[in-house]
Amino acid sequence: MDLSPKLFAVVVLLLLFGSTEMQGPVRVALARDCESQSHKFVGLCVRDQNCATVCLTEGFTGGKCHGFPVFRQRCFCTKPC
Repeated sequence: MDLSPKLFAVVVLLLLFGSTEMQGPVRVALARDCESQSHKFVGLCVRDQNCATVCLTEGFTGGKCHGFPVFRQRCFCTKPC
């Protein structure tokens, strides 16, 4: 049985693609962020950047405004758990 070069290339490609599909999906572990309400932030929390800056002074890695828009937003500091 004589295989042509094109048929041989197709068989090799099928074997390569078949072997990569057998490895399964790659799982990625995501880090959780813990939140705590800021103790030093004063006033309405309107911009996340202002909140994050205050949270850095409290020893956290960042912060975001949470709550009902404009009227009751509070600054919550975040850090990896």
